[in-house]
Amino acid sequence: MQKAYGLQGSQGRFVPPFVSTYTNKLDAKGRVSIPASFRQILAQQEMGALYCIPSFVSPSLEAFGNTLLNQFQQRLDKYDPLFSENYDDEAQAVLAAAQSLNFDDEGRVRLPDDLIAHAGITERVVFVGLGQKFQMWDPARFEPVQRERIARARALRNGGNGGASCAHISP
Repeated sequence: MQKAYGLQGSQGRFVPPFVSTYTNKLDAKGRVSIPASFRQILAQQEMGALYCIPSFVSPSLEAFGNTLLNQFQQRLDKYDPLFSENYDDEAQAVLAAAQSLNFDDEGRVRLPDDLIAHAGITERVVFVGLGQKFQMWDPARFEPVQRERIARARALRNGGNGGASCAHISP
């Protein structure tokens, strides 16, 4: 259930949203430190890990905790799990693709090679807080996306069509 500034967690507790943008280094073993504030939010969701899937709309990774996973499972409840193609499609896209990435003692996770390749991550990872989830990007790939998202938000603010591409608007 949506709240003004956060989410209602599975135990009825307020779960703060993932906010802000951070950049951390990917080490030679594929480990990256998850921002401390993001780890705190996941801990409130009784997670010693995070769920991660390759985005099916961009070269990025989608990461989330139990709160969003529970909401997704509730969404699936509207389908018959044995006779619905929609159930299979949505479950395949999220549940079958999800990987649980455990934190080490230093707050790092090991990004699997297939996820690193999907996002085109090389040396650094940008963490983008988006409320119920956060995304992980290669900085060079995220830069134009960030500009376009801000342009679309500006167009919405100015009464424009938020669904149209606004790449021509300069910052």
